[in-house]
Amino acid sequence: MSKVKKASFLVLSTALTLSLAACSGNNNNGSSASSSPDSGSSSSAGSSDVDTSKLVKISYLVLGDKPTNGQFEKVMEKVNALMKEKINVELEWQWIEWTDWQTKYNLALASGEPYDLITIGTDWLDTWANAQRGAFMPLDDLLPKYAPQTWESVSQESWQQSKYDGKIVLIPEDQYTQWVNHGFFYRGDWAKEAGITEPIKDWETIGKYLQYVKDNKPDAIPWDATTSESVWDGFVTSYTDEINPSISTGYLPIFYGKSIDDPYTITSPVYDDTFLNFATMMKDWADKGYWREDVLNNKNNTRDALQAGLSGMDQHHSQTFSTLRVQMDKKQPGSELQMFPFSRTRGNLLSTLITHGGTSVGAHSKNPERALMAYDLIRNDEEIYHLINYGIEGVQYEIKDGKRVLPEGYDETNDSFYSDFWGGRVDKFEIPTDQVWDQIGTLYQEYDSYKKPYPYGQFAFDKTPVDAELTAINQVTGEMGPAISYGKAGDPAQAVEEFRNKLKQAGYDKVMAELQKQMDAYKAMVESQG
Repeated sequence: MSKVKKASFLVLSTALTLSLAACSGNNNNGSSASSSPDSGSSSSAGSSDVDTSKLVKISYLVLGDKPTNGQFEKVMEKVNALMKEKINVELEWQWIEWTDWQTKYNLALASGEPYDLITIGTDWLDTWANAQRGAFMPLDDLLPKYAPQTWESVSQESWQQSKYDGKIVLIPEDQYTQWVNHGFFYRGDWAKEAGITEPIKDWETIGKYLQYVKDNKPDAIPWDATTSESVWDGFVTSYTDEINPSISTGYLPIFYGKSIDDPYTITSPVYDDTFLNFATMMKDWADKGYWREDVLNNKNNTRDALQAGLSGMDQHHSQTFSTLRVQMDKKQPGSELQMFPFSRTRGNLLSTLITHGGTSVGAHSKNPERALMAYDLIRNDEEIYHLINYGIEGVQYEIKDGKRVLPEGYDETNDSFYSDFWGGRVDKFEIPTDQVWDQIGTLYQEYDSYKKPYPYGQFAFDKTPVDAELTAINQVTGEMGPAISYGKAGDPAQAVEEFRNKLKQAGYDKVMAELQKQMDAYKAMVESQG
């Protein structure tokens, strides 16, 4: 996914798992797949008896900053020429930009606007909560007729995971290989100078690395961090067996499953030593100057600073790392960027969340049939797929030795293209790129060695009984979370105690009881399915 500012979790598409979504750098030009593109391309879309005599405009709600260099419009002109020829549809992207993206996205879905296609993600875009609020149209009767290729290609098991209240409400991105588990990115050359010669596997060694940068690289901030997101969830992954069921509580996740062996027992590491240990470590890092004194107000781009040699660390997910390594090799030759995935410490990595990305049809869509026909083409027509995902061959990319490469004279500012399409990518049409590190498979093999199945694929938490309490909890995490996460809340023990008390006052116990009640029911459902 692009630079999604979320506390994302893990996902797997069929063979691997993981991202973002949503989520690597500024666009999806660097996406890759393990298989070569299918030689065939299909132009059929929906039933032949559908009346397409009237031109229909179909909106697609996507997450990302709208491109400003004019290339997106040029690409979409070609896409829409094909769309008009095949089904007489014109696609219109509607962007939810990254500033305050989550609020904007949920407000858009609650507005009653007649969006046609909508990017979804059950672990980061409140998909089940929005489904509960009636944001999406049931697709069971529409898919076989208006998106027949997609309907046939998605397994019944995957369709089952795409249901809310017994109805299909989304089309999963179930045939795209990606990993979006998070971790720290650090310079391998500086780590070696610090005497760190093995891959880092714990936060204590990260601290040793940051101290070396502090002491020996006067032009660089060890980690030019911003408080746009916390690494608290990563700490939980590294130091406990607890797993994240993606219950949205704002800035900090509060509720977790006990373990992969007992996923249906809900607990909270906020109320044991885990949170105090995290707060204490972050206060120590802040006091040692590992980030700016004014970190709470820092608006710098951490990744830009890393690539300029002005920061020693960054954090995001594996798919981001796969392209950032290539960029760093060019911008900081010899830097040998490495990744410490938070899951490495204990092997606490979940997989197989096919609904990390996908597409729904808006409940108020005026043309759901044509919207599905358009989606069927995006996902199954190779020419349209390549345009939307890569741009125009000869402008945004060329094919050399079976890989996408940048054309001679390519200028990033003037020629770059992205669509932020994370709603239906498929491995069969992916073209490998030289913008992805050619040794990334080694990291993916590590993940394969200890990944665990994702147990919450169909769990849809009904927030109605505790909506007021969750709102209050969100306010508490937003008010206190950044300062605790970056060591600016004073004494850690006092700050943690105050945080816990405020959560209790906000209704923590009521939410915990309701969540456990619903999880018990979910467990019974799962066990009844065999």
